[in-house]
Amino acid sequence: MKSKVLQRFVLCITASLLFWNLNIATHASTLTPCENSAQFQARLNNNIKKLENKLTYYKQNSQEYTSIKQQIEKTKIRFDKYAKSSLLCGEDGLPHLITDGDWQHSGEFFIPSVLFIYIAGWIGWAGKGYLQYSKTLTKPNENEIIIDLPRALKYMFSGFAWPILALKEFKNGSLLASNDEITTSPR
Repeated sequence: MKSKVLQRFVLCITASLLFWNLNIATHASTLTPCENSAQFQARLNNNIKKLENKLTYYKQNSQEYTSIKQQIEKTKIRFDKYAKSSLLCGEDGLPHLITDGDWQHSGEFFIPSVLFIYIAGWIGWAGKGYLQYSKTLTKPNENEIIIDLPRALKYMFSGFAWPILALKEFKNGSLLASNDEITTSPR
């Protein structure tokens, strides 16, 4: 009975997160596109000026001089990418991430965060599988310290499908531990 309630709860939360859209005025109205921001341009100019001042300490064509020149070019490219993107800058001249559910800004926060959760889940799923395998051996602690690399790679490569495997285990009831397996401390 508890698993049915839990399944419905998870389904409701998932559905609400997928279809949640707030149509409210956000703090983004105070931000300006980075390409139009005077503070953003001032920040770029200050960064370039600091790097150019460092150039005066080194001989032309020395390794340090060349390295700083490359850093100047990388800084210009980075600021140019920010200016050409849909990022919005604040009064400080720094790009701000908009996390209000507006799909125009999904590349700033939503997509990277979903990728982070996916990769973290992949690592966790592979680790879970390897630890469960280790428990079946005669010396499980030894196998956790000295990792069986071929076996670990097997779990790592199969972990890419962890969301599907987790749903499958959730449906058949093997993902969550039963109440009698969970210890509680005396109160």
